[in-house]
Amino acid sequence: MPTPPPADVIEPHLHAGEIQTPDELRQQLATGRLTGLTVQGLRLDLAPVPDLTGVDVTGTLFVGCRFASREVGADLVRRGANVVPPFSGLPYPTQPTHLYTPEDLAAGFAEGGFAGMYDTRVYDHYRAHGGALPDVKEALGQRLHDHGVDNALADATRAWLAGHGPQSVVGIMGGHAVRRGSPAYRMAAVLGWELARADRLVVTGGGPGVMEAANLGAYLADRPATDVTAAIDLLATAPDFTDHHRYTGTALTVRQRYAGVPRQRGDDLGWARAGGLAIPTWLYGHEPANLFAGRIAKYFSNAIREDTILRLARGGIVFAPGRAGTVQEVFQAATKTYYGTDGVSGAYIFLDRAYWTQELPVESLLRPLLAASPFGDLSASIHLTDDVHEAVRLLTA
Repeated sequence: MPTPPPADVIEPHLHAGEIQTPDELRQQLATGRLTGLTVQGLRLDLAPVPDLTGVDVTGTLFVGCRFASREVGADLVRRGANVVPPFSGLPYPTQPTHLYTPEDLAAGFAEGGFAGMYDTRVYDHYRAHGGALPDVKEALGQRLHDHGVDNALADATRAWLAGHGPQSVVGIMGGHAVRRGSPAYRMAAVLGWELARADRLVVTGGGPGVMEAANLGAYLADRPATDVTAAIDLLATAPDFTDHHRYTGTALTVRQRYAGVPRQRGDDLGWARAGGLAIPTWLYGHEPANLFAGRIAKYFSNAIREDTILRLARGGIVFAPGRAGTVQEVFQAATKTYYGTDGVSGAYIFLDRAYWTQELPVESLLRPLLAASPFGDLSASIHLTDDVHEAVRLLTA
């Protein structure tokens, strides 16, 4: 029987040796030493161009950085540094320093429509270079990109977790094919709206359907419920995600109409209450981007992405009706809970009692499994309900 890995293996680390911003680089350059440090994804070709000529760079790793000339990079190597430059010909950064925003993914839509937006161009490139089985250069580029997203996600969530604790992060899973305007879509939007208003960080898989609805509700958390209804009514004029252009254009219209200033905070966490977090993957890039999350950790690797969602959602997970993908997530989450892989788990909320007990009787398999956990009977964490307000009460009690 497998046992949970040590806590230090799976918890995000604060790597003191990583330099990820121009300010951090300037402070370190004042010491005259970059020895053994890692400089990640910085534009060292833009004014003011840093002078690295007199700096000790023994063992320094420059990864994904752009230099003013090739000679600068060559000189660093001669003086003992390791340089992994950005790969040429890639439409995405090989070492992103921050999470994506909806504006990042939608960039180019106004000029070129769905086919011209950043998210689509990256997906087209991904498909053209082997998809999930890329060539060597592409594989290295994707792995570097996803490592950068890992770092950026740890940076983005660190302050939230420090202030609210891991039990404040709630995952919402469910079917990607749920149409805008449907009862299931409206229920998921209300769920995201109420959770964000209760200072829960809403995390979804970043797809359409239930996932978009939950992020939409969180995006409108500082607005009245009537605005949530009105926004859904407008989105329902383009209900089917396979109509990519209209689906995306309507989302951008809603964002523009309901744009506002999120609740003022004394930190950089306004995004958490202006959409929450989405963690999608280009493996499913044929689905249009969910443009209502405050921050988007988009990966190439679906396996990393799925594990990351479940690792973060320690405050509980809501499973709205869905098919194979949602059922897979149920039991992937259950494995973590059964073995205590990521620590204490929150409640498992199954929305739509009839669906989860009759149409897909997952509950009848899950309850005896969690009852037999090495950490005792955990079956009491399973709840079935038809009431979204009860679900919120269970997650915020």
